[in-house]
Amino acid sequence: MYEEAEAAVKDLDNSLPFAGVPILLKDAQQDIKGHPLTIGSKLLANYKSDEDAEYVRRLKKTGTIILGQTNVPEFALMAITEPVHYGPSKNPWSLNHTPGGSSGGSAAAVASGMVPIAGGNDGGGSIRIPAAFTGLFGLKPTRGRTPVGPKKGRSWQGASVDHILSKTVRDSAAMLDETQGFEKTAAFHYPKYQGSYRSLVEKPLEKGIKVAFSCESPIGTDVHPECKEAVYKTVKLLEDMGCVIEEKKPDIDGKKLAESYMTMYFGEVAATLNNIEALIGRRVTMRDVEPATWLLNQLGNKVSAGEFVQALQRWDLSAITMEAFHNDYTFYITPATAFPPSRIGELDQTSFEKFLMKAVGVINAGGLLKKTGFVDELVSKSLERTPFTQLANLSGQPAMSLPLHLTKDKLPCGVQVMAARGREDLLFRLAGELEQSSLWIKC
Repeated sequence: MYEEAEAAVKDLDNSLPFAGVPILLKDAQQDIKGHPLTIGSKLLANYKSDEDAEYVRRLKKTGTIILGQTNVPEFALMAITEPVHYGPSKNPWSLNHTPGGSSGGSAAAVASGMVPIAGGNDGGGSIRIPAAFTGLFGLKPTRGRTPVGPKKGRSWQGASVDHILSKTVRDSAAMLDETQGFEKTAAFHYPKYQGSYRSLVEKPLEKGIKVAFSCESPIGTDVHPECKEAVYKTVKLLEDMGCVIEEKKPDIDGKKLAESYMTMYFGEVAATLNNIEALIGRRVTMRDVEPATWLLNQLGNKVSAGEFVQALQRWDLSAITMEAFHNDYTFYITPATAFPPSRIGELDQTSFEKFLMKAVGVINAGGLLKKTGFVDELVSKSLERTPFTQLANLSGQPAMSLPLHLTKDKLPCGVQVMAARGREDLLFRLAGELEQSSLWIKC
């Protein structure tokens, strides 16, 4: 979009807060009028947006100059960015490793120095996971903090929220100041923060704040020692800073919550493909999408209305539990991911898995797979490397990934911090203070 960028610069209002700052936007949800929005799929290769997303409109009003779009996994479904349509995004710290997903292209662009900030959205960790893998700061705002319209009132039933990835806490805070606020067509609203997030970055926290932490996977799977070490170093530093530290986790059934997340996941894929059929005027077939996408579609078509409603009810219960938890603890700290970045191609399906996925597509056996326990195995395999981030999406809380650890292989490993709904102000204050510490990774 260089020609459009040059034209925008000529008409630029230099008084705007991000005047002239180049930005790339994620090829998912962040529609730019007249430009493709493929969501990483060949199925949408010829589709162009007919209007800007509301979030993009607000970005433009800050003075940023949009240079183009960034790579995503097909339909932004994975925690790695390796779509068949465009090929894999690579981690600037090691080109053999993934930058994560689904905002992996944006993370790679910022970490490599292509742009200082890039757009992302986070429906299950899609800002925080790439930030953790590339040494960036990544914040998922409170549900309803940033807009999702104009063509929809919710994204992933409220789990997905838009923001940016950045190298500095300052830039993330300043951009949230500019893009937060009421959207009249949105299903979820959170009162606008009346102060300045940007000003809080230099305001240290009071002593004596209570902080809970846990390194246990909520779904009972393994956690890599490096990811645990990242948390241990962080809480030790916080203790030295005057915080009161306790190893404690909320009373939430992590496996049941993960199942509720995947129920939404299946249903959203099926709904997406149904909506695309109306857009392109024909049926979508298994040849149009990647095998994993088709399998998720088949499973989504077998989710009952009762199962879907029960899943959303579990989200609300988790939110209630977390509000009570934060009455006792200001912050909840976990690893951002359970493992450091995987190698590109490492998480590809095996030949048997690909065969099974194709077989399911041929015989429409999604219901049978649910009965055999295959879905339980799919939940575990899908989330075993990234089991910590979904809680904040389902409860609606703000959460951030902080670049506070390098593995022995010199790969970034992020630390996640959650706060009560609406308390991004606390997260920015903590992040600003930690940004000045010796633990902070300079990207």
